[in-house]
Amino acid sequence: MSKKKTGTVSLQEWKTRLLALRADIEALLATHEEPRAQPESDQEVGDRAARAEAVLDHEMAAETTRRRHTELHRIDAALKRLEDGVFGDCVTCDQPISPERLALDPATPFCITHAK
Repeated sequence: MSKKKTGTVSLQEWKTRLLALRADIEALLATHEEPRAQPESDQEVGDRAARAEAVLDHEMAAETTRRRHTELHRIDAALKRLEDGVFGDCVTCDQPISPERLALDPATPFCITHAK
């Protein structure tokens, strides 16, 4: 890994931050139950309102799990860019991503111009 710096933070420090974020998300995934299968009928849940609530809970849990997996992929991609020596550069224009932007989202692959 090179000694390149992104802002005032070294690449090793970015790697440490990304690995910590990754560990946090993995811990959340490990402690979060997999969404149960959706209830089959009103009898299983009791009534329509309870069934609707159960379906909503299931959908929200599934979406949360999906978002966490997406964030893991973003972090892994950032770690790969770090190893490849291009961390901190926009994947679209190759211009540096601002240190402030990286501080808010170290896994971002885009400068502010190309984030939209």
